[in-house]
Amino acid sequence: MLNEITKDAQARMGKSIESLRQAMTKVRTGRASASLVDHLKVNYYGSEMPLSQVASIAVNDARSLTITPWEKPMVAAVEKAIINSDLGLTPNTAGTVIRINLPALTEERRRDLAKMVNAEGEDSKVAIRNIRRDANQQVKELLKEKEASEDDARRVEDEIQKITDAAIKDVDEVVKAKEQELMSV
Repeated sequence: MLNEITKDAQARMGKSIESLRQAMTKVRTGRASASLVDHLKVNYYGSEMPLSQVASIAVNDARSLTITPWEKPMVAAVEKAIINSDLGLTPNTAGTVIRINLPALTEERRRDLAKMVNAEGEDSKVAIRNIRRDANQQVKELLKEKEASEDDARRVEDEIQKITDAAIKDVDEVVKAKEQELMSV
């Protein structure tokens, strides 16, 4: 039972870190990336679909993306989704091809994005600490119900702390890497 608690905590912390990595792909850096617009939802005949499922997204060069909807009527819907997003991008449409030019980030905007990345990292750390608290609570309940010895409970709590420390270290590395990517011109 105690091993299941540590495995569950480790799995949940891994999911938190993976969620952070996914969030980091959506943060705009100076370089064009298909993941920047992948998550946008497009109204596709009455239902919301991810952009990647209704169009092909290509990176032309370091500062531009090309989006080609698979159906001509979808051009307007894709354009509308890009304009309504919080990315601050302006699409240029030529026939069935939508081009997005990414302007260079200003120093101030880079700092704002770095703060946003740090805040996202802190949120992940809070989530990881909450997972640790839940796991430790489960261990204490087993101890209280006499289903585990005090030595085993102490060992598992130490193991949970090691897993937590490793997860927080991973979060710090992800945040640091994204900050470096943001601040490099």
